Amino acid sequence: MTVVTAHANAVTYFVDRHPEEGRGDKIAFREIGSGRALTYGDMAVGAGQIAGALARADIRPEERAAMLVLDQIEFPQIFWGAIKGGVIPVPLNTLLATSVYDTILRDSRAAILFVSAELWDVAKGAVAGNPYLRHVVVIGDAPAGTTSFEDFKAGAEARETMAVSPDEVAFWLYSSGSTGQPKGVAHVHSALRATSDTYGKQVLEIAEDDVVFSVAKLFFAYGLGNAMTFPLSVGATALLLAGRPTPDGVVALLNAENPTVFCGVPTLYAAMVAHMDKSGGLTAPLRTCISAGEALPEEVGLRWEKHVGTSILDGVGSTEMLHIFLSNRKDDLVYGTSGVAVPGYALRLVDETGEEVLPGGVGELLVNGASSANSYWNQREKSRSTFEGVWTRTGDKYELGEDGRLTYCGRTDDMFKVSGIWLSPFEVEGALVSHPRILEAAVVAVEDADGLEKPKAFVVLKDGEADEALLLELKNHVKDKIGKWKYPRWIEVVQDLPKTATGKIQRFKLREEK
Repeated sequence: MTVVTAHANAVTYFVDRHPEEGRGDKIAFREIGSGRALTYGDMAVGAGQIAGALARADIRPEERAAMLVLDQIEFPQIFWGAIKGGVIPVPLNTLLATSVYDTILRDSRAAILFVSAELWDVAKGAVAGNPYLRHVVVIGDAPAGTTSFEDFKAGAEARETMAVSPDEVAFWLYSSGSTGQPKGVAHVHSALRATSDTYGKQVLEIAEDDVVFSVAKLFFAYGLGNAMTFPLSVGATALLLAGRPTPDGVVALLNAENPTVFCGVPTLYAAMVAHMDKSGGLTAPLRTCISAGEALPEEVGLRWEKHVGTSILDGVGSTEMLHIFLSNRKDDLVYGTSGVAVPGYALRLVDETGEEVLPGGVGELLVNGASSANSYWNQREKSRSTFEGVWTRTGDKYELGEDGRLTYCGRTDDMFKVSGIWLSPFEVEGALVSHPRILEAAVVAVEDADGLEKPKAFVVLKDGEADEALLLELKNHVKDKIGKWKYPRWIEVVQDLPKTATGKIQRFKLREEK
C-alpha cells in the first residue's frame, strides 16, 4: 500500500524546502521587461496563500483549476499553490482560439479559471455559459463578474502542504495538438522529480548558480521543465518572458540578461541563425543550449555553433513523458541525430508487428520511464493504445544506427512510401533547409496522376522571390544531398508554415490544404 505523506507532495521538494535551506531571499523568477521578481521565500508564501484562497473559495481537492496565464510571477504561485492544496492545476496554451478554450474548459470541468488580463478578450467567450466554472480570477484589471488576483488571495490563511500519494495526480497538461484536438494528459506528483533527477541533473547538469531562459512557455511540458522544474530542483533562477519571442528580440534578450542556459526550439534556432548571419553573434555567457519540440536540422546546429561557440543538445520529449527522454549530450553529440536514451529511461523501436527492429531499420519509438503520464482524461481507448503497461508509444518513427543512436524520421502519420520504400519527410526537409535560400520546409505526401504518393514540399524563403530556376535548383539540391528518388515533385513557396504554439509543424493541416 502506498504511503500518503506531505513529503510525497511535489511542493515539498520544489518549493517548501528552499527557505529552510537558506534560499529564501534568492530570486527564483525574474520577469523580462517589468522588473518584477519572485524570491524563493515569496514563492513559498504565495503558494501557501493560494492554497488557502482556493479552500476558502470551496475549490476542493481533485477539482481542476484552469490557468490561462502568461509567463509571469503569478504562474508559479498558482501552479504550486493548487498542488499544495490538492487542487489540480491545468496550464493552458495561451495562443489558442476562444472555441478551443471553450472545448478545453468543458472537457476538464474546471471549477476555477485564472486568466491574465491581457488574455481576457479571448477567454471571455469561453467563460460565458460555462456550466462548471464557479470562479474566474483575473491577474490585472478585473472586469465585472470576475475577481482580481490580489483580492482572491488577500487575507487567505496559508495552508499546510497536503499529504498525498506519490502516484496521485498532481496536474494536467493539454497536448499541443500537432495531430488534432488537444488531449488532457494527467501527471502524478513523482513525475516532476523524475524529470529533474534524470534529464535535469544528468544531461542539462543544471546548477544553483545558473540563470535559465526558455523560449518554450510554462504551459508546455518542455517549458515547464526548463523554466520551472529544473531551476527549482537546485535553487537556480529562471527568466520569464510574457510576450512572444522573436529572433532579434531573443538575441537582444540573451545579450542583455546573460543567462547561462538557453532552451530553444528548432524553428527559432533557424530564425536566430538567419538573423545572426546578418547582424552578428551572441555575447551571452551560454554554457548550455538545448532544443526539443521537433528534430533539429544538422545545418542549423552547425551554423549556431559557428556563431555562438556553444553546441545545441538536441533532444526528444513529449507531453505524455513530461520532458526529454532521448538526447544528445555534451560528451556525445552528433548533429542530425536525436542521440541516445537519457539515463533512467529505456527505449525500444518496433515495426508494425511489434517486433524490435535491428540496426539500420526504422520503427516506432516506445519509451519506459518514471515520468510517464497516468492517462488521457476521458479518452480510454486512446489511453489504452498509447500507454501499454510500462511502455508509452510516442507516435514517432526513428532509424536505429549501428552505433545505437536514433535519427528522427517523422511522425507515424507523416511517413509514406515512394517506390515501395519508406520516406522520412524530415530527411527531405533537412536537405531543403541546407540550401542557403531556405529558412523552413515541410514535406507531405501527395498523389500523382497515377494515384501514387510522392513528396510535396512547402518552403519559406529567407528573402527574395521564387522562380522556376530556384525550384529546379532546390529539386536538384535534394537529389544530390539524399538521393534522386527522394526529391519533392512539387514545391510551393509560402509565407509561413502552420505550427502549434510550441513550434511543431502541423503537417496534417498541409495535407488538408494540398
